[in-house]
Amino acid sequence: MALPGSHQPVAASECAYYEEFYGGSAQQHLAKPAVVAFRKCLVARLAAATGANATTRVLSIGSGIGDTELLLAPNVAEVVGIDLSSKGVRQAQGDAEQQGIRNVRFLVSSWETFDSGEERFDLAIAVFFLHHLTDHELDCVAGRLLHVLKPRGIFYSLDPSTYRLSGAVGKIVVPHLVKKYQAPGERQLERKVMAARFEQAGFEVETRWYDSLGIRLSASSRFRRLAHPDSFVAGAQQ
Repeated sequence: MALPGSHQPVAASECAYYEEFYGGSAQQHLAKPAVVAFRKCLVARLAAATGANATTRVLSIGSGIGDTELLLAPNVAEVVGIDLSSKGVRQAQGDAEQQGIRNVRFLVSSWETFDSGEERFDLAIAVFFLHHLTDHELDCVAGRLLHVLKPRGIFYSLDPSTYRLSGAVGKIVVPHLVKKYQAPGERQLERKVMAARFEQAGFEVETRWYDSLGIRLSASSRFRRLAHPDSFVAGAQQ
């Protein structure tokens, strides 16, 4: 289900940025020991927060080159990753085959148009993804998730918060790195505003800080779909 054309230039610029990133420096950057350690810690926290286990089917939105998804896969039943970048998807699928991980699939798709058919997921995740969306898209994404999650299914997101210390310091101390690793249209999100969006759509919401060494890095949120939420599609009550 595609949204109105007003967001298309943003999606196109995002896609162009990541096609270049995944075709160039992404592998080296994401293979750095500190980044790998962060991803491993993230997967452990994600599993603890969501209760993901060997029976859990997971949808990952904005999966990139699959570095988080491949770490998560051995702990769950299945992972399906979707991303706009064909280069990212190709790298992710190649890495999965090389590592012998068989319970993952990576597809070129947007969150608006992804068709899960009759499939429903126990858990959907979006790691550093929502802050790429426009306000209009953020108003729609919760309703779209109702179509892919099982009743009582969980959506887990991790995104930069307006109150994170690392982002504020980074812009002052290493602005060139902040600019290098930020796509056009990225911004920090307000936790209370995001919580209200998902509560309106029929989710129970829990937010918390994701920190390291006492430094606020980002805000993580867990949204549980209610068993019988009000009908809510593409940002409008039906």
